[in-house]
Amino acid sequence: MSWEVAKRCNERKFGSASRKQVIMFLADKASDDGEGVYCSKHSIAKFTELSLATVKRIIRDFTSEGILVQTGERDCDFGYTNEYRICLEAVSRLDDLTKRKSDAQGGRQQTGVTKTPDVYDPASEVTTTPPPGSSRPPNHPKTTQKPPTRADTREAEDQDFEKAWGAYPADRRRNKTTCRQQFERAIEDGTTTKEFICAVRAYATETEGYTRSKVCFSDNWFRGERWQRYVEEAREAQIGAVELEEKHYRQLAGWVKERYGLCKTISRAQARELLARGLVSEAELRRAEVAW
Repeated sequence: MSWEVAKRCNERKFGSASRKQVIMFLADKASDDGEGVYCSKHSIAKFTELSLATVKRIIRDFTSEGILVQTGERDCDFGYTNEYRICLEAVSRLDDLTKRKSDAQGGRQQTGVTKTPDVYDPASEVTTTPPPGSSRPPNHPKTTQKPPTRADTREAEDQDFEKAWGAYPADRRRNKTTCRQQFERAIEDGTTTKEFICAVRAYATETEGYTRSKVCFSDNWFRGERWQRYVEEAREAQIGAVELEEKHYRQLAGWVKERYGLCKTISRAQARELLARGLVSEAELRRAEVAW
């Protein structure tokens, strides 16, 4: 363990909490000159509580940025693990967190972007700087995909309810809070948003032109689960349509196998669907002179 390396890394800006966490863990394994860092990526992920994919990406980024240099390999229980050296010169080029804001404004501005280390070419004895990459570090907020938050989920649910609420006849809307609660309960019980909205629209169409004494206000309609009848009818209709489609393709398959004259009315798309469903074979289609 090297307190000196840990101190240097702690005072520099690495661009994200996960990058800082990994470099501090590796600094704990290094000697005073940064040498002798060897630890499997699985172990790093275990002790830093980061995902293995995150650790692999950070190690790869550190290597490409010159912060880590692979110096060899060491045997381990699962084969071998890479040995690294923390390049203290590259670390020293990173933004110094100990400097005051006024110092940064007067001198070098701190951007939070990792500097690319110079590379020494022994053939030409000239130190060159590699071409710059992206101006944004890998963990820039505009390039990192963030998982949906509870607020995002709630916003999507609100939008779904607003669609259902908007589909209900305007002159019969009442007690929006109760309607929202009943809508959320229906979704939790397995009704999809699309089915619910279609049920509201079906009821609005069915009762169009009715007097107020013959219609149901929204809070009573939602609370009484009157949408279930429309959902069940839609599901039954869908099942009926699927059965009818299956019956139609079985009939087409019978034409092909018997080589009826009506086979010429079978389109290429229908022939490919017959093959996909396993109702006929390519040989049977050829004998029936059906193209696919």
